Amino acid sequence: MGTVTVMLRGGPADGAVRELSAGPDGGPPAVWVLEQRNSVPGMTPDQDHRYEAEPEPAADGTWTMTYVRSTPGRRRQR
Repeated sequence: MGTVTVMLRGGPADGAVRELSAGPDGGPPAVWVLEQRNSVPGMTPDQDHRYEAEPEPAADGTWTMTYVRSTPGRRRQR
């Protein structure tokens, strides 16, 4: 299993490009969650930001994942 290049559209990570694990079909996961745990300027800490994959990649092979919503993050137990 390889990786795919995705561009995040909308939300707090708008315009960011990431490498994600490719699924069995060669595309990105249908849903990907950006977990925000640290205090970063312009972003609310302890938020989960949900992105969903577009059905087809762009002509250059990059997939787009579109922002859906943010929700309070789940606290991780240590």
